[in-house]
Amino acid sequence: MAKNLLEQLREMTIVVADTGDIQAIEQFKPRDATTNPSLITAAAQMSQYQEIVDETLKQAKHDAGSGATDQQVLSLAFDRLAVSFGKRILEIIPGRVSTEVDARLSYDTQATVEKAHFLIAQYEAAGISRERILIKIASTWEGIRAAEILEKEGIHCNLTLLFGLHQAIACAEAGVTLISPFVGRILDWYKKETGRESYPAVEDPGVLSVTTIYNYYKKFGYKTEVMGASFRNIGEITELAGCDLLTISPGLLAELTASEADLPRKLDSEKAETAELERISIDQATFEKMHTTDRMANEKLAEGIQGFTKALVALEKLLAKRLAYLEGESVLTHAAEDIFRIYDLDGDGFITREEWMGADAVFDALDINKDGKITPAEMGAGLGAAFHLAEV
Repeated sequence: MAKNLLEQLREMTIVVADTGDIQAIEQFKPRDATTNPSLITAAAQMSQYQEIVDETLKQAKHDAGSGATDQQVLSLAFDRLAVSFGKRILEIIPGRVSTEVDARLSYDTQATVEKAHFLIAQYEAAGISRERILIKIASTWEGIRAAEILEKEGIHCNLTLLFGLHQAIACAEAGVTLISPFVGRILDWYKKETGRESYPAVEDPGVLSVTTIYNYYKKFGYKTEVMGASFRNIGEITELAGCDLLTISPGLLAELTASEADLPRKLDSEKAETAELERISIDQATFEKMHTTDRMANEKLAEGIQGFTKALVALEKLLAKRLAYLEGESVLTHAAEDIFRIYDLDGDGFITREEWMGADAVFDALDINKDGKITPAEMGAGLGAAFHLAEV
C-alpha cells in the first residue's frame, strides 16, 4: 500500500502538532507538541477541558494569597494552565512540549529567565523532567540572551517568532536547542509588500528563508535544531521535507494524510555541508544593524510579540470572568463575542490574519470557509459555548 505524505514526511522529519487540543494530538500522534495562549484559549473552552481550567483557577487564587492583585492571580493561573495542558500532552506524546514565556517579557532578559525557572519548577514538582520541556521565547536579542543563560543551566529553549538569518545565527551561537522560523508569516509579508496573490512553493519566501537557515546550520556544524512553523499550505511543508522538525496544524496534518503523492527529500545535511556560504559572526551591534535593515524580520517580530501579547490578554480576560463566576460574583456569557471584539481592531465585523496575530493554527481552524477572515459566527462555532452557561 502506498504511503501518504505524512507517513513519508515522518521518515525524514520529526512532526510536531501545532495545537493545544489534546484530542487532535491523540489523533495524529506527533513526537513533540507546542502550545501558546491562543491555542490554550481555544482548547480551554472545550467542555472536556473545563475541569482543568476551573481547578487551575481556584488553586491559583488560593496560592496567590489574599493580598494578591487580580493581575497576579491571572498571571499565575495562565502559567499553571499552560503547565496543566503541557502535563496532559506529555501523557500522550513520547517527546517534548514547548511552553511559552509571557510575550510581554520579550525585551527583559532577567524576567524571562525568572519566568522560565518558575515554569520548569512547576513541571519538576509534578515529576516531569526538564528534558521533556522546551521554554518558548521570542527571538529578540534579550530573549536570546535569556535562552543562553537557561541552556547553560540545562533548561532547553525554543526560540520563536524567528524571521531573519541574523536571529537564527544568534540563537545558534547562544547554544539554543531549537528555533521556530515562521514560514507562513514571511509569505504573508511578501504577498502584502509585492501585491502578489501567491508564490509557487519552490519560490515561497518563507520556504527559502528556512532552507537558507537549515543549510547554514549544517554547513557550520551548529547543533541547534530547525523547526519550520506557521504554514499556509502543504506545498510549503513538502518543500521543507528533511528539515529537522516541522510543526503543523491539525488541518494540514489531515491534508497530508489524505494525499499519497511521492515525497522527495528537499533538505539534506550532507549536501548543505558542501554549500558555498560565508560565516557571519553576530554581536549585539551586528544583530541590531541586520535587524534594522531586514524590514520584514523587524516588522514581523514586533507584530508577533504584539499578537502573542494580545492573545494572552484575551485569555486573561476570559479567565477573570470564569473566576468571577466560580466565586459566585457574576454570570459568565458570550466568551466568543468578547474574544471577537478584542481581535477585530477596526470594528468592521471581520478578523483578518493581520488583526489576529495569534497562533496560525487557531486562525486556520476558526476560518471555516477559508476566505482569510473570521466572522462572529465562525468565532462562535469554533470556540464553542463552554463558557456560555445555558442554565443561567
